Amino acid sequence: MAYFVAAEIDEIRPGQRKLVQVNGRDIVIFNVSGSFYALHNRCPHQGASLCDGLLTIAVTSKEPGIYDFDETRNVIRCPWHAWEFDIRTGRSWCEPNRFRVRSYKTEVESGEKLLEGRLAVQSYPVRTDDTYILIDV
Repeated sequence: MAYFVAAEIDEIRPGQRKLVQVNGRDIVIFNVSGSFYALHNRCPHQGASLCDGLLTIAVTSKEPGIYDFDETRNVIRCPWHAWEFDIRTGRSWCEPNRFRVRSYKTEVESGEKLLEGRLAVQSYPVRTDDTYILIDV
């Protein structure tokens, strides 16, 4: 599995999201109480941007007028037709075995780990000179 460095954790505060592009795919990263989840940014219904949707908790009802709020299940609601998807799995809230958005595994690692081991990235020495950034290749 190839990892892509998408953002620093401070860029996505709890309750926020960030849209990134990885290998030509738009992926939205959500921060829910310090946990990060990533979904393909396209609703399977008609292609709406899920990044523009409402991030909320799951609501169920056993009878009209009686609602149960499940704060352990976060869903993203499509901004066009209100289809809801679990941000952990990408599965549709209404038909989980039929509809889903692709979900991506996320990991949080320190910058030091990106220079060694399985997450090693190619790096180049960099220095600054006045107002220019120079990269030694």
